[in-house]
Amino acid sequence: MRYDLVIFDNDGVLVDSEPISNRLLAAYLTSLGHPTSYEDSIRDYMGSAMHRIHELVLARTGQRLPEDFDTTFHSRVFDAFRRELEPVAGVRTVLEKLRADSVPFCVASSGSHERIRVALRKTGLYELFGEERIFSSEDVGRGKPAPDLFLHAAERMGVAPRQCAVVEDSPLGVQAAVAAGMDVYGYTAMTPADRLAAARALFADMTELPQLLASTHK
Repeated sequence: MRYDLVIFDNDGVLVDSEPISNRLLAAYLTSLGHPTSYEDSIRDYMGSAMHRIHELVLARTGQRLPEDFDTTFHSRVFDAFRRELEPVAGVRTVLEKLRADSVPFCVASSGSHERIRVALRKTGLYELFGEERIFSSEDVGRGKPAPDLFLHAAERMGVAPRQCAVVEDSPLGVQAAVAAGMDVYGYTAMTPADRLAAARALFADMTELPQLLASTHK
């Protein structure tokens, strides 16, 4: 494996948070008068920064979400995370192998810094990252599908974009990585493979990732 940096998305890639988050988001939006099913939430909002949820609701309905929407939603999500959240199956083994092989890695997520840390601490993965390798869309202002977050992470880690691999499970994340000039590997555990078709390679079992990175990198 000769990537100089592997950048992981957080939700759905490191931690199995997407079912929790999207269940709560669908229920909250519906309670506010914007009927949303779990499937709708996965399709429209998975991988999004919070500002994109506001923008889509406004564009579709002409109505703004409440000013306290983000605070209320995050409070509900964090409470659920602390009760229910688990790491993605096999991901600890992948991270430990990367570390053993001296391959740097970091996390770059559309979620807030607080959300990332709550998730990583609950799942026991925080110790594998630490403060200097956690990046959020809060750092750059524009979330995925803009490439800004991935470019910011690469710059902070001192690696050229072309030497980075990104691990993503959402179409928005794949778009962002491609726009950043990085190879992207699409994790299809929750997302239909055809929605991640722009990825360099697709995989459904996290334990396949180390060999995939090694075998497909030019």
